[in-house]
This record gives sequence, C-alpha cells and structure tokens, in this order.
Amino acid sequence: MASLLKVDKLDPQSGTALEIGTSGDTVTVPTGAGLTVTDEVKTNKISPATGTAFALGDSGDTFTIPSGATITNSGTATGFGGGKVLQVVSGTPQGNTSTTTTVFADTGLTVDITPAATANKILVWVSLVGIFKSGANNSLAAKLVRDTTDILEFGGIAAYNDSTDAVGVGGVSCNYLDSPSSTSATTYKVQFATTTGTGAVHIANWQTGAIRPLCTITVMEIEG
Repeated sequence: MASLLKVDKLDPQSGTALEIGTSGDTVTVPTGAGLTVTDEVKTNKISPATGTAFALGDSGDTFTIPSGATITNSGTATGFGGGKVLQVVSGTPQGNTSTTTTVFADTGLTVDITPAATANKILVWVSLVGIFKSGANNSLAAKLVRDTTDILEFGGIAAYNDSTDAVGVGGVSCNYLDSPSSTSATTYKVQFATTTGTGAVHIANWQTGAIRPLCTITVMEIEG
C-alpha cells in the first residue's frame, strides 16, 4: 500500500550525508514536477527516462567545462554546426621534375591525412608553378588522386600549342572539396602527363640565376 509523506525539508540524521532509497530502488519525479539542485550533483551516468533522447538544459543556457576537465566522445557528435577546421597537413614541396609520356605519372606531390569522422570532408589545395614545355604543340595535363581513385583531372592546363620547342607557360592552382567517407589514413597526390607526347613538360622549372619555384599540396579536414 502506497503512502504519502509531505514535508518542507529533509535533513540527514547525522553529519551531512542523506541517502534516498536502497540499491535496486527507483526514485521517480513525475511529469510536471521539477527537481532543482542549487549546488553540485555527482553521478556516474545520466540516461533518458524513455527512448534515446536526452535534453541537457534549455535554450539560452550556458554550460562551462573548467580548465583541466576533458570531454571524451566515443559515439557520433552531431548538431554542432560543422564547418570547423580540424587539421591542416602540407606535403613536401616539389622541385623541378618532368615527364615525356601521355601516361599519367606521379609528380612527387603527395600528402597523408587521417580524417576524424566519415562525415568530414577534405579540402585540397594544389599549386603547380614553373610549368615549362619542350617540343612543339605540347602542353601539361594534371590530375588529383585519392589513394588509387582519380578525383579531378585538369587536362590540358596551361596549354601552349605553337611551333616553339621550348617555352615557359606559367602556373596553375586547383582547389577541390573531397568526401573520402573514411577514418583511415588517406593519401592525396598529383600526377601529370604530356598532352601530345612530343618532348617533355616540367613543373617547378627554373632558369639559372632565377628564384627557384616549388609546387605544393595542402589538405584541410573540415568537420561535416
């Protein structure tokens, strides 16, 4: 038989410790009733009363994590807005290198990154400078590769189709937002080829006495 106890205040019998219930008991605060604690609450776990949704605070509330405290997430964090930069990784700049074939080959520009979550995206920057061709009617084709997957081909960039055998044709840059959907180590690299196979094409080419150009690749992880 249930009984009702009405009091304005509960105090411990001795000391400052007050125990409510016994192991295995359930203490229920009914719908419409409020439980207000004006000091510290210590517990090892907070779970929703029903279902899987748990609300912490109300609109306009502020929760402060003090210095030295750590929040560890073993699941998936959502609803934080996304778009935050989580990490930036740069590959080793590439100096003068060339190719004489129409088959794509590695330029030496490569960078590794391990995304923190499958929903995150990778923004890739590529800068190819000091592009130089030898051979008439020739130009440079380049492409961005993730591991073994072709992502973007910027074919025929800095095209310079004329009868001049050797000439510098400047540089080009490329930005691409990729969705690797992975939390494994991921490699991005740049490959290049000639468009005609006549003569060679170079990147980061320079003349004696000139300032030496370097090609670069940089990746940035963006929170999804």
